[in-house]
Amino acid sequence: MMILGGIQKNSFIDYPGKISCVIFVSGCNFDCPYCHNPSLVDPFRAEKRVVIKERAIMDFLHKRRDLLEGVVISGGEPTLSNGLIPFCERIKQMGYPIKLDTNGSRPQVLDLLIREGLVDYIAMDIKTAPELYSVFIKRNFEAREILSGIQLIMASGKDYEFRTTCIRPIVNDRIIEKIARIIKGAHLYALQKFVSRDVLRPEFFRGSVAGYNKKELFRLKSIVEPWVRECIVRC
Repeated sequence: MMILGGIQKNSFIDYPGKISCVIFVSGCNFDCPYCHNPSLVDPFRAEKRVVIKERAIMDFLHKRRDLLEGVVISGGEPTLSNGLIPFCERIKQMGYPIKLDTNGSRPQVLDLLIREGLVDYIAMDIKTAPELYSVFIKRNFEAREILSGIQLIMASGKDYEFRTTCIRPIVNDRIIEKIARIIKGAHLYALQKFVSRDVLRPEFFRGSVAGYNKKELFRLKSIVEPWVRECIVRC
């Protein structure tokens, strides 16, 4: 079942080169302290739970076929939903290209989406060095799932990007270089500025300077650049 927690009806930035809408799927298997969509992490515990009917989404997309150029499916983590495959199939039948935002933790689902031609662009968040996920992101999480997700995406033949939100101590110079080495040759790697408002675990950041300023982000970019085709900073 797909639990749909929101829709952004127009976006000029979420799908590169396309006017898109963004559909937010509720539910996530990670506990990122800096998550800026806390109500989507566990929709059943959210104080103001929002659920949108799938039919309403499909009706909206049908009416906007002459205005929208693509659909972004974000979260939460969309690959947790058993209904993701038929949901994508219905969107593709309308002629929309689909961009998927994912944490890459479910490589078997990514593989199916890629093989069935149900995604056209994949954006994977790499939170930190894979072996540190169990420290910062999800207790007892296996690093091999992240590595498998990265390998699948890079070999897919689809348009893709990797991205990392830069936050201390989850990301530092050594960690960012390790990630860059893992994704060596990647088409695009985006370093993103930390936004401190409305995060999932605000207590994680109390008493510390977690974010990187613009100058520091560009310094991290210089560490990454020898390893990937293109690195950008999103402030």
